[in-house]
Amino acid sequence: MFVNEITHHSLLSLQIMDIQCSDKELFILKKIAHAAEKADMPSYLIGGFVRDKLLDRPSKDADIVCIGDGIELAHLAAKEFEPKPHVSFFKNYGTAHIRVYDIDLEFVGARKESYQYHSRNPLVVAGTLEDDLNRRDFTINALAISLNERDFGKLHDLFNGVDDLNNRVIKTPLDPLQTFSDDPLRMMRAIRFASQLSFNIEEKTFQAIKDNAYRINIISQERITEEINKILLSNKPSVGFDLLYQSGLLHIIFPQMVDLAGAEYIDGKGHKDNFYHTLQVIDNVATRSSDLWLRWSAVLHDIAKPVTKKFEEDHGWTFHGHEVIGGRMVPKIFTKFKLPKNEKMRFVRKLVEMHLRPISLTKENITDSAIRRLIFDAGDDIEDLMTLCEADITSKNKYKKTKYLENFQMVRLRCREVEASDRLRNWQPPVSGALIMETFGIKPSRPVGEIKTAIREAILDGKIDNSYEAAFAYMLEKGKIFGLKPVR
Repeated sequence: MFVNEITHHSLLSLQIMDIQCSDKELFILKKIAHAAEKADMPSYLIGGFVRDKLLDRPSKDADIVCIGDGIELAHLAAKEFEPKPHVSFFKNYGTAHIRVYDIDLEFVGARKESYQYHSRNPLVVAGTLEDDLNRRDFTINALAISLNERDFGKLHDLFNGVDDLNNRVIKTPLDPLQTFSDDPLRMMRAIRFASQLSFNIEEKTFQAIKDNAYRINIISQERITEEINKILLSNKPSVGFDLLYQSGLLHIIFPQMVDLAGAEYIDGKGHKDNFYHTLQVIDNVATRSSDLWLRWSAVLHDIAKPVTKKFEEDHGWTFHGHEVIGGRMVPKIFTKFKLPKNEKMRFVRKLVEMHLRPISLTKENITDSAIRRLIFDAGDDIEDLMTLCEADITSKNKYKKTKYLENFQMVRLRCREVEASDRLRNWQPPVSGALIMETFGIKPSRPVGEIKTAIREAILDGKIDNSYEAAFAYMLEKGKIFGLKPVR
C-alpha cells in the first residue's frame, strides 16, 4: 500500500545510505517531502532517527528541520495524510508535532543558538542547515538526510558522525567545553548515550564533562532525573553510573550514592566497596527485569550502609539496621529526585526494608511461621523481592555464590508450598476490627487493635487455623483479657 507511492529513486537513495526504513516510514517521509516541495521549504530528517536507523535500532520519533517555518510545514504535511492527524504546535518555541500511524514527527525551522551563562535556554534566531547541525549535542546526532526532490536521501554529515558511529565514540561537533557550558544537560546525555549504546566518550569530551560538572546545578531536577531513569533502563546501567561517578557529576546530583564508594580497613579487616557492589546488583537485576522501580530498589538497597557502618573488634565491619534506615531514606530521596510519591515509592521502600529477610531464611530448619510472615509482608511483591535478593549475591567465590543461590531456590520452594496451603498472599485476617467492635459492643480503642493483632499473629505462628471459626473463637478468648463479653 505504501511502497506504491514511493519512487524507485527515493527507495534506492535511502538504502544506499544504509538507512533501512520500512515501507511505512518511507511513505511518511515521501509525503513530508511532497509538502515541503510545494511550500518551497528545503527540509531534512535529522538527529536521533537517523542515528538509530544507522545503528539498526528501533525508533518511533523523527525530527524534521526545514529552512523556514516548522509550524507551517507541519500543517501542510498533515494535509497529505488521510485521516488528517492533529497538529500540536508551540508558537513560543516554533515547534509543531503530528503523529502518523505510530510515529511521532516533530517539525522545527533551522536555528542558530546562543547562550547566556546562567541559563541553558538559548537565544534563538533563524539559521541554515549548517547552523542547525552546529548546535547539535554530539556528532552522532548531527546527521541529516535530505527530503528534497533534487537529492532525496542524501546524507549530510559535517562532523564525521558516521565514522563516530562505526567507532562507537561520543564526541561533540564543536568545542566540548563550550558545548557543555552552554547546555550542561548535554553532560548527562553524553553519559546516557554511552550507557544505552555501549559507546565510549572521547577523552577530550569526557575531560570537558569533568571540568564543567559544577554547571549541572543550573539544570532542573526533573531533567536530571529523566536522564538518570534512562540510564537505569539501559541494558547495563553500571556503565552510566560509573561514568557519572568518574566525571564528578554523581557527587553533585546524588551524594548519598557516592558515600557508598571505597573500602576501609582496620587491623587488616576491610569491607567491600559498596558503590561498585551496588552497580553489580543493578546490572544483575537488569538482566532479569526491565522494571524501573525494581532497578531503583537495587540502587537504594544498601544506601544506608555509610551511616550505619561501625567497626567491632570481634566481628569486623557491621552495618546493623541499614535496611530499616535505608527504608526511611527512600521518601526523602524520592522527594529530592521528584519521583512519584505513590505506590512506586512504597514498593521501593518495601524492598529496601525487606531485602535481608530471605537471606535469614536460607536454613534447612526454617519454620513455616517465618515463611508465612515473609509471604504476608511481601504480598504480590514476593517475586520482585526474591529477584533483588538473588541479584544481591555478587561474591566472586563461585562456590559461595552457588550455595547462596541454591538456598534462595529452597526459600522459593518453601514459599510456594506454604502459599499453596495457607493462601497468605495479600491476606487479611478473617476477623476484622469492625466485627470485634460489633461483637463486644465497643468503640474504636486499644483493645480492638490488640485483639486484631493477636489473631493475625496466632495465624501466622500456626497457633490457630486460617479460618473464620478459629479466628472468632480466639477473638472471644482474647476479649476476656480485657474484660469484654459478647453482646450478641
